[in-house]
Amino acid sequence: MFEAAARLGSFTRAADELAVTESAVCRQIAGLEARLGVPLFHRIRKRIVLTPAGGTYAEEVRERLDQIEQVTLDVMAQRPRGRAIELAIGPTFASQWLIPRLPLLARALPDLTLHLSARTEAFELSDTAFDAAIYYGEGLWPGTQGERILQEGPSVPVCSPALLGRRKRLDLDQLLELPLLHLNTRLRAWGDWLAAAGAALPPQALRGPRYDLYTMLAQAAAAGIGVALIPRILITEELAQGRLVVPLATLPAQIDNRKAYYFVHRRGLPADDKVLQLRDWLLEHGAEHRA
Repeated sequence: MFEAAARLGSFTRAADELAVTESAVCRQIAGLEARLGVPLFHRIRKRIVLTPAGGTYAEEVRERLDQIEQVTLDVMAQRPRGRAIELAIGPTFASQWLIPRLPLLARALPDLTLHLSARTEAFELSDTAFDAAIYYGEGLWPGTQGERILQEGPSVPVCSPALLGRRKRLDLDQLLELPLLHLNTRLRAWGDWLAAAGAALPPQALRGPRYDLYTMLAQAAAAGIGVALIPRILITEELAQGRLVVPLATLPAQIDNRKAYYFVHRRGLPADDKVLQLRDWLLEHGAEHRA
């Protein structure tokens, strides 16, 4: 804090730069002056000016900080140079599946840097700076190579444990008494799921809250807003931690979903390219849902 105040000539601007309060800066400077036993600043109305001792101290501090910065840069320059991959990915799959597994990826491929950008629509990979993409669909994009990394699999009804009250499990009729939450892009999901269970969607259920993303849907369900229908692979952490539960004792037969998550990249990559190493890692960890 002293270096910032000395450089900027203002406690206020030092506080802004460091994202702390001005009073915090003042306390730190006062404590430093008390330990050194000399004043470092003259307070002149709303300005601060370094004392002779403060000026000398500031020069020494800057010199030490410059040395630390240089040593840091030297150490960073000795790191193995890795490859950065620009990956386009759906926001829900990124936040609910990939990001929780990034520590595993870092251990498996320590010299790989992964830059994630959210994309919700199909696009021409060759027209962009992206190295690869992960998307939800029914096949490979034209002009790309890739693999199906995992099926979306069955959706299950989930809610907050608090929504059940003292009940641990519900039957289907009891479930339909609760608010049903909907995904804007799959408004028929509840109707199709209930039809497979031999039941009909109550007309009033269509008036339940709607959300754009499964992440929003999962958060709303965990907050006790209602019951959501979500692919199990997207809520493994929430289920494991008990933030969401499956309220039905028996689940109906599941609807066959041909869509899956695909990883695609440009054609003609060398066999040792990091993009292909990322693909192999995704296939390995996607296999846990195929077992």
